[in-house]
Amino acid sequence: MAKVTRDDVARLAGTSTAVVSYVINNGPRPVAPATRERVLAAIQELGYRPDRVAQAMASRRTDLIGLIIPDARQPFFGEMAHAVEQAASERGKMVLVGNTDYIAEREVHYLRAFLGMRVSGLILVSHALNDQAAAEIEAWDARVVLLHERPEAIDDVAVTTDDLGGAQLAVRHLLEHGYEYVACMGGTADTPAVGDPVSDHVEGWRRAMSEAGLSTEGRLFEAAYNRYDAYRVALEILAGPRRPPAIFCSTDDQAIGVLRAARELRLDVPGELAVAGFDDIKEAALADPPLTTVASDRPAMARAAVDLVLDDGLRVAGSRRERLKTFPSRLQVRASCGCGR
Repeated sequence: MAKVTRDDVARLAGTSTAVVSYVINNGPRPVAPATRERVLAAIQELGYRPDRVAQAMASRRTDLIGLIIPDARQPFFGEMAHAVEQAASERGKMVLVGNTDYIAEREVHYLRAFLGMRVSGLILVSHALNDQAAAEIEAWDARVVLLHERPEAIDDVAVTTDDLGGAQLAVRHLLEHGYEYVACMGGTADTPAVGDPVSDHVEGWRRAMSEAGLSTEGRLFEAAYNRYDAYRVALEILAGPRRPPAIFCSTDDQAIGVLRAARELRLDVPGELAVAGFDDIKEAALADPPLTTVASDRPAMARAAVDLVLDDGLRVAGSRRERLKTFPSRLQVRASCGCGR
């Protein structure tokens, strides 16, 4: 049986092969709705299947978007990856995902692999982009959008949330409950001081405490971003002689670890310890008690990142302000802070 070609589709639909191409590739030129329907009907009737490999070789681009994240096992990054995949699907693209596990060498490995595959663009969630990774991006002249984080090693288009302002909202809310002070669970010693959301969360905590005339001395605790390490750190803090009345955690995953430690030590939350987090992962609403946290619009951020990475004008020079798209944060109040007691 002879292979169905694009010419066959065009003849049956009564249009040109160029128009068939525009329908299949969702552009670059618009197609009238009636014409699009005829082309799609012809494709269905003939059973035409585009040769994606040939298309990629001709255009030197694939229908793939590369997404590099630190760790999809963490709920926040898993939910973000899912949102990017949905947004990419709406644009007729597929997503390749690479997990760096916060290892710089692995980040470079995925950059080289994805860029070498001629992805349409790259969305990068980088914990601490190093000079080697930045040089790799520059060498390929790649379309790159930074998502969630904005490392200083590369000055490229970024989509973020208001991490600093969101943290201030959460800490102010805890203080309004009348707690003597609020401790903070930040990142680890290697958390970048600039461009990292957790650093902004810590800075937001500092500012809210300063506004209230409260000291932060000895009230910042280090922990990795996951619930398991946070649980171990929280056990020591909460079992010690200077247990804080309230803790703001830089991630919801950390906060879930703190809630587990409190339950194990038979501390009443929020009666003896108030807890708030950041991210509003789906599990936050099911925590015991439900977790007060800072929410960001991940679906909107994902759509913005996909739209930007597929935009031909992405690399046109612009001001830093124009190249940074920041979405607002909002406080999601639940029971762990003391509301509804």
